[in-house]
Amino acid sequence: MGIDHHGRTQRLDWADVTLREWDCTVLWSDPADPDQGIVLDRSAFYPGGGGQPPDHGVLIWQGVQTRIVGTRKGDDLYLLPAPGDPVPPVGTTVTGAIDDDRRTSLMRTHSGLHVLCGTVFRDFNVLVTGSNMEPGEARMDFNLPEVPPGFKQSLEDAVNAEIAADRKIVVRMLTREEANATPDLVRTQFKAPPELPQVRVVDIVGLDVQADGGTHVASTGQIGRVTVTKVESKGRQNRRVRIKLGS
Repeated sequence: MGIDHHGRTQRLDWADVTLREWDCTVLWSDPADPDQGIVLDRSAFYPGGGGQPPDHGVLIWQGVQTRIVGTRKGDDLYLLPAPGDPVPPVGTTVTGAIDDDRRTSLMRTHSGLHVLCGTVFRDFNVLVTGSNMEPGEARMDFNLPEVPPGFKQSLEDAVNAEIAADRKIVVRMLTREEANATPDLVRTQFKAPPELPQVRVVDIVGLDVQADGGTHVASTGQIGRVTVTKVESKGRQNRRVRIKLGS
């Protein structure tokens, strides 16, 4: 399959992050064992990865509704139904719909983390050692042994200055050769660019370029104001920065 597929499923979320509803067909399911998941021929559900949780939403078919509350790992993109919900059989035409509030909040949050990462890398030249996010809040760990006085407030100010600059956020594909030739494409310590013919990158123009598979807003101005709620020590080398987005 091409770079726009996850197993047999065409990844509509990579083609258009604004898509919230679409028609598709069930390629695989087991109504007798719902925990095995549902495979669609086309899906805009972000399956999770890179610290970003999977989308929630619904499948609507033959007058009934199946809530989608997660995914499971595998060669295909397996969507997990809510416990007790009916499972559409193979061949069923369904309408998929994404929980817009959750997706939009996660897009803003993920882009906010990239601004945080780009700002820390620019100002301190250190790498990320871990991250996680939920809608509207997140944390990122940095290999930052020394924290200067006033770090928390100065970092918050610097991040919000980049947000206020309303920098464009562009998603593009690089060939493997281009990715290998791009310095600092992976800002996470201990990781290299994925071994794929093409590498998807998220470019906050003028600030940050990273290999990334998640969903993002179109410009930093859409993130909204970020508050650095806490800076914690996680060992001798690591500092954990927690952020929260304004409504």
